[in-house]
Amino acid sequence: MSAPGPYQAAAGPSVMPTAPPTYEETVGVNSYYPTPPAPMPGPATGLITGPDGKGMNPPSYYTQPVPVPNANAIAVQTVYVQQPVSFYDRPVQMCCPSCSKMIVTQLSYNAGALTWLSCGSLCLLGCVAGCCFIPFCVDALQDVDHYCPNCKALLGTYKRL
Repeated sequence: MSAPGPYQAAAGPSVMPTAPPTYEETVGVNSYYPTPPAPMPGPATGLITGPDGKGMNPPSYYTQPVPVPNANAIAVQTVYVQQPVSFYDRPVQMCCPSCSKMIVTQLSYNAGALTWLSCGSLCLLGCVAGCCFIPFCVDALQDVDHYCPNCKALLGTYKRL
């Protein structure tokens, strides 16, 4: 007889696969609460007959004490999780990390890289008589700083380039 191929079963007794463990066996449900042993039948004297045939007292079971919260020490801590804020050229409603107030940011415009590049481009095109400074007056060409109106803290900057 030749050796079995990769898709042929080997000759011999077939083994039936066993069933996988149950969910309770896998996770260990009720492993925290042991089940008490069943009392063994014995005389009506209140004693239980042990495995060796002698009488013994009923088993005392250990119970887990439940912690009772102290009424005087109740402290509630509220945690606010804020998503990252993306700053653009429009005001943003957010919670200020400095003063923890809900605010709408105030905008301040500053000359940035796009402003200077626009000014240089206009100079090269021949706008030397002062027209090359127009980008410094146009908010759409400047960088934007976002400030808190309450505590005046700088919250973020939007750079055009």
